[in-house]
This record gives sequence, C-alpha cells and structure tokens, in this order.
Amino acid sequence: MIGKLDLYRVFCVVAKNNSFSRAAKDLYMTQPAVSQAMMQLEKELGTRLFNRTPKGVTLTTEGSLLYEYTNSALGLLDAGEEKLLEFKNLTTGQLKLGVGDTISRFFLMPYLEAFHTMYPNIKLQMLNGTTSEICNFIKSGEVDIGLCNFPIEDQTLQLTACTEVQDIFVCGEKYKTLASKSLSFEDLLKFPLVFLEKKSNSRKYVEDYLFTRGIHIEPEFELGSHDLVLEFARSNLGIACVTKEFSMDYLQRGLLYELTLTECIPTRSIGMCYLKSVPLSRAALKFVEIIEHKQERKRLNPRIIK
Repeated sequence: MIGKLDLYRVFCVVAKNNSFSRAAKDLYMTQPAVSQAMMQLEKELGTRLFNRTPKGVTLTTEGSLLYEYTNSALGLLDAGEEKLLEFKNLTTGQLKLGVGDTISRFFLMPYLEAFHTMYPNIKLQMLNGTTSEICNFIKSGEVDIGLCNFPIEDQTLQLTACTEVQDIFVCGEKYKTLASKSLSFEDLLKFPLVFLEKKSNSRKYVEDYLFTRGIHIEPEFELGSHDLVLEFARSNLGIACVTKEFSMDYLQRGLLYELTLTECIPTRSIGMCYLKSVPLSRAALKFVEIIEHKQERKRLNPRIIK
C-alpha cells in the first residue's frame, strides 16, 4: 500500500505535469497506478484535487492550496536528505575539540593539519581548558573529543592514550652548576620551585608522586601556563617542573638545563577522551582514526615526526 508521503510525491508530479500519463513516465509507474493513487489521496482528504479533462488535469482550488504546501514540504525534505548526505560524505559539519594550549601547540597541530587537509569543509571549534574543565565540556556536550593529560579516573569516558611524556626539573643559568650533580627530591626543596597551578592535571600527577615519596612541595610560583613556567625558570626565578617533550626548544638552545635526579618521575600519557554512552559524529570518528593511524605509524617507525 502506498504511504501518505508517497501519495503526496505522486500528487506533486501530476500537478507539475498536468497529466497522469506524463507523471507516470516520470515516476516509472503505470498510468492506472497514478490515477488510482490520486483517487486514494482524494478519498483520504475528502476533497477533489484535480479537474479531469480529455487533455489532462488541472488543479482545483483545494488542489492548488495543497500543492503550495506539499511542494514546499517535499522540497525541505529533499534539502534535509541532501544535508544528511553531505554530513555522511564529510563535505559539511563540525568537529568540536577541548584541549589546553600546550597540548594543542606541541601535540595536536599535525593531526589538525591532516584532518583539515582531508576534510576542508568541516568547521573546527576548539575550547581551551584544564583537563578537569575539558572533561566537563565533554559531559555537557560542548565538545566531541578532549585531548588531555592522563591519568583520568572517570568511568563515563572512553580513554585512549596517544603518547608518553616525561616530567623533569630544569633551571636557568643561575643554577647551572646543579645540572652536573645528581639531586634527590629533598635537594630540590632547598631551592625556590616553579610549578603549574594546582588545578593542572600534570601538576597533580607530579605532586601525588612526590607525596608517595614523603615529599610535600610548596612552590614559590604557581603559574597558569607551561610557557610561563619555562620563562620563569629561564629568568632564574627558581627550579621548574616541566614536561620534557614540550621544553626541547629551551633545552636544545641552552636556555634551560635539565637536572639529573636520583629517582625519575614515572612517565605519564597524553590522550583522547570522549563519552562512552554517546556515539561520535562521523567527523569525530574520522579525527580519532587519523590520530590512531599516525600513532601506529610512529610506533612502527619512531623516526616519523608527523
């Protein structure tokens, strides 16, 4: 049995052609089937839609009114289907990411570049925040995927570690002589310390590890960005705790010196997180695939940078 929507589609084609026979050709139907469909629609609506003549059909007043609305509605449906196809083919859409400045600068950029090259019509939106803030963005639906400092303890999130990073202590020229020694965590407490602010997940990771070793830190400086921590150390304001992989420019240029510790802080991870209970959009899935593919290439060939 023909559904109501199909009846309206047949109705619009007949109205445009002013003929059952020509409509039948356009619809790949028989003329009797088209005629029967219009009789069914007229019966269901309780009104005559066409004036039937030997030369074809014309719309009645009621038919003209119905055609105006039906043609508009079917046009919107067709436009909606086209938009869905565009989303499916990634020729339109949006990808919303939550990420901090440092991870964005030192980890995310190659993946954003690859994604934008492959899908230039996908709009990218980024929200900046700490790891805890980004997790809240994900849960509130403000972002699709978060790029965060691990570890994260949250059963509602799917977590995928992407790369390992090492927390180290560095100093500027004033404390350069310390770089030639082997220092304990207790030795570090004798000097002014520069750390990220307490709400930073990387700060919490280091602080928690030091606490397991009986070390309680009270930094002289607690800063909101990794770049500021590096600059404070370079300006000889204290011994700074930084992420080695994000500090290589300073270390290689001799602006900062890595301190040798008797005990290294265990490595931690940076990775992706998103809600387990909500399916990712097609754009978000493709972004995840790009990161996972590039990470696999790096694993197989460590010399690959991008």
